[in-house]
Amino acid sequence: MKVPRPWSARAWLDTAHVMIGLPVAVLLGGLTLLTAGWPPLLMRSVPWFTRVQRSRFEAILGARIPPVRSPSSWRSPATWRQIGYHLLSPFVGFAAAFLVAFAWGGVVVGLLSFLPRQLQPPPMEFEIGFDLRDDKVVAVFMVIGFVLLLLAPMLARGMAALDLSVARTLLGPSRSELGQRIETLTESRAGMIDAADAERRRIERDLHDGAQQRLVSLAMNLGLARATLTDLPEPAREAIAQAHEEAKQALKELRDFVRGLHPAVLNDQGLDAALSGVAARAPFPVKLHVDIERRATPTIEAVAFFIVSEALTNIAKHAAATKAEVSVRRERDRLHMLVYDDGCGGARLDGGTGLRGLAQRIHSVDGTLRLSSPLGGPTTIEVELPCE
Repeated sequence: MKVPRPWSARAWLDTAHVMIGLPVAVLLGGLTLLTAGWPPLLMRSVPWFTRVQRSRFEAILGARIPPVRSPSSWRSPATWRQIGYHLLSPFVGFAAAFLVAFAWGGVVVGLLSFLPRQLQPPPMEFEIGFDLRDDKVVAVFMVIGFVLLLLAPMLARGMAALDLSVARTLLGPSRSELGQRIETLTESRAGMIDAADAERRRIERDLHDGAQQRLVSLAMNLGLARATLTDLPEPAREAIAQAHEEAKQALKELRDFVRGLHPAVLNDQGLDAALSGVAARAPFPVKLHVDIERRATPTIEAVAFFIVSEALTNIAKHAAATKAEVSVRRERDRLHMLVYDDGCGGARLDGGTGLRGLAQRIHSVDGTLRLSSPLGGPTTIEVELPCE
């Protein structure tokens, strides 16, 4: 643990937190006792008292205590925890303030023990027998002062940490509430991912059955006109030929977009067939190995397809590779993926939107990503995804 320096801002903030906390705790604890005789007023006052304490921790220590979402009522355990904190905090605050004040007071007395002899000519003696005219006594006092100078910041840090720990336990959500919140967030995130995947499939289906079919019909009609209407003027034939080529190009781009969005073969035949198509369209040789005995969920398959497709696209754009290898295998409930290329290397997760998008997609399903790409190559991307 890093020891705070006596003159550092952190030491003074911890000390200020402890010393300010005592009067605040005494005031709020007293108000809690006063309003205990009138339960409706206590129910209205406790959330306000809690907000004051949370603001103190955030303003001085920069520590945010998450609020409790349960309603303020006698049946809520959170309400009793908050009342307990406001009644307990004066005792914690008094002990912390006493120890911190004693430590810093000892620093002042010890380091300035040589002054009384110089400022007050008559001899000054303590009743317990300490004569400040004696150099040995002054030396002992100064050594104690230096030791306390080193210990006081740590003591202030410890007391502030103790106060913060008690506050987080009693003012923040309990472990069960945090667990329920995490479970709720996990379920909502999974629902959003499934909804997004379903929306991509719907868009792919609509484009395939709608716009793509109309473009196919348009390209066929233009091709037929180009082949049959040979007696038209040259400008008209050139316009038809140009429109025919643009229609074919638009159809090709739409097919590539639909295929990258969510290929129909992924739903029908699985990840092996879909990745085979991606590898076959790559502008360099790709060695593909897929070993999946049991299919994963549609969402995980879509993420895996996107990872391989985007990785091969990045290799084609930036790596100057002559070959690549893709390995996908399932071990129990984990899907392990590896993408290797012999390109120039130097890829970084913060270097562009491609790999950053991969990382975001992987982390959205609680997967892991490891990247090895030294300058000069090769580049290896290792991904692990949960199958469920």
